[in-house]
Parts: sequence; structure tokens; C-alpha cells
Amino acid sequence: MSPDLPDSFPHAEVVVDLGAVRHNVRLLAARAAESGAATMAVVKADGYGHGAVPVAKAALEAGATWLGACSLAEALALRAAGITARVFSWLDLPEVDYAPGIVQNVDLSVSTAEQLARIAATARRVGLPARVHLKIDTGLSRSGCIPRDWPELVKAAAAEPDVEVVAIWSHLACADEPGHPSIDRQAERFRTAYEVAREAGLNPLRHIANSAAALSRPDLRFDLVRPGIAIYGLNPLPQREDLRPAMTFRSTVVLTKRIDAGESVSYGQTWTAPRDTTLALVPAGYADGVPRTLSGRMSVWLAGRRRPVVGRVCMDQLVVDCGDDEPAVGAEVILFGPGADGEPTAREWADEIGTIDYEIVTGMYRPRVPRRYLGQE
Repeated sequence: MSPDLPDSFPHAEVVVDLGAVRHNVRLLAARAAESGAATMAVVKADGYGHGAVPVAKAALEAGATWLGACSLAEALALRAAGITARVFSWLDLPEVDYAPGIVQNVDLSVSTAEQLARIAATARRVGLPARVHLKIDTGLSRSGCIPRDWPELVKAAAAEPDVEVVAIWSHLACADEPGHPSIDRQAERFRTAYEVAREAGLNPLRHIANSAAALSRPDLRFDLVRPGIAIYGLNPLPQREDLRPAMTFRSTVVLTKRIDAGESVSYGQTWTAPRDTTLALVPAGYADGVPRTLSGRMSVWLAGRRRPVVGRVCMDQLVVDCGDDEPAVGAEVILFGPGADGEPTAREWADEIGTIDYEIVTGMYRPRVPRRYLGQE
């Protein structure tokens, strides 16, 4: 590290723009409200790598009235942060103790009669009713009750005095492909499941729309939408939407050097300078969230322009070819950001290595990469 930098200087950091989160949630909540639906902001996986608690608070400020968390532990962390809004959790190990969730008024997902019985027994033990959302598997074939068992589940739920059935719900497999025939098939199965629930004496809310469906299928918004990736400004649809990416991944130049033509860079010497050139060393590597598979396939934003990363990405560092320019030690390096100024984006990284931008941003939750927030209220 340069002697001009303090020992506490982070090698890399994630900057999260909560103003962008608010903008995105306002847009999504307004779309939902057009159909009479409320908005659940999904903040699972530590807010898709952005930080669950700050994002949750920003989303609630911007019009969301529910929060979604994958596990009961994630939901209880929101409660521990003082968040009192409705929180829904949907995936845990069979042996999980539901008692803290029931006591803390967390809504729980139910896919089987056995799970319903465990939750009801726990509710009797703690002396409080459990709020549940019955999940119907409409075609994703993950969690959820299969259609042939659905009548039995809703009948049992309707007869259970220690359980309040708040909603029925499901999840779409191909909503990010508008026009895919599975969307309408799943929607029809969901409507049938609702009719069965009503015939059993239930009057539940309905929710099936993820980010893509919330934006593109007004008919599937029902009573509640569950946007996830879109609240972070990443667009799941092929058409343009007014979403603002909230995450910037940045580092700093810690050293520059001039090398001669013919000198090679990094492990394996996979890149050799075709001319005399200046290199900038950036202390961010695959331990910080830069995929090693981007070696030789990525650029960064440095000193007002894109510049190629040359040689292999290392565990702790990468090397940028600056040509005849010599950036200052301490100059900011944007590895990815919103893209408004021409910097690389998380979507570009994902496209280059054949994955999705969800994986890129959630992969930024790393102990040695601190998060800094803009726009906290």
C-alpha cells in the first residue's frame, strides 16, 4: 500500500445509493397502486448484497408496506433493527423453531399440511396465532403445495384455530421473458387455487408477481407485488424501464509503473505489452468480488475513461493498462456502477461471463469489502 494512504484505507468498497432505491420503489409502488396492489420490497440475501436494513428502511420510506425475507433469521434481523412493518419469510430448515417468528409477528409460508401442523402447534405453545401464507406450486417445481394436495391443505388451514391464513402465493418461472407461455399457465393455476381456497371458506390476499411481472403484467399484480431485483435498479426485462442501479463497486490506484514493450503482466503471463505502457495497480481481486473469469475481458473507469484490465485477475489485485497516461496514486477506480457516465455495469459483468446481474451484486457481500451509504435519512 502507498505510504500516502492510511492503514485503514479499504482496498475496495461498495457504495449504495439509497436515493436510487427510493426512486425505484416509488416507481414500483405507483405501478402496483394503479392495480390496487400493495408492495413488498424483497430484501433477502442481505438486500441482494446492498444491506437489508438500510434498504428496507429506504423502501418503506418510499411506499413499500411489506418486506420479504427468505429465512426467519433474516426476518428477525429486521425486527431487531426496529422495523415494525409486515415481514414475510418463506424458506427454512424443517427443524426451525417458529416461536420467535410468531412472537415477533412475522408472516410464515406454508407448503405442506405437515408444516402447517408444526406452525399451529408452535402457535398454541406460545399462545399467539400464526400468520401464514399458503404456497401453491403453479409450475416452478420448487417449494409449494402440488395442485392435487392443495384442497387438503386449504381445508386444514381453514379449520385450524391457531392459524390466520393471510394470503395464498406462488412464484413465476419465466416472468422475465414476456410472452412466455408458462406465465399464463401459471396464472391460470393460481386463479384455480384461489377459487379452491375461497370454497374452503378462506378470504386470502393473493401475490405472485415478482419484479418482472410487477412491471409487465398488471393482471398479475393482484393484492400484493414482490419486487426484488428491480428495487436495486437492475432491470429483469428486455424493455427499458426507469430504474436506477443503486450499487457502485470502487477501489483506488495504489501504484503506477512504466513497463517496456515485451514485458508480461500477472500470473501465467497471459498478456504481454505490445508497446511501452503505464500500468496502474488496483487492490481489488476475486476475494473482493471480481470474478477471475473476467481476466482479459473487463475494463474499469479510471481518470475519465474506460481502460482495460490486463493479465489475470488475482486474489487481491488487478492491473490496468493506462497507455501513455499516468493516473495519480489515490485516483478512484470504478469497477462497476450505474453506467450513466460510461462506467462498466453489473449487467455487463454478468453478460460477459454468462450469468445474471443478481449473482454479481449479491456476491458483493464480503467481510473485507465495506459498504458506504449515500442518501441515508
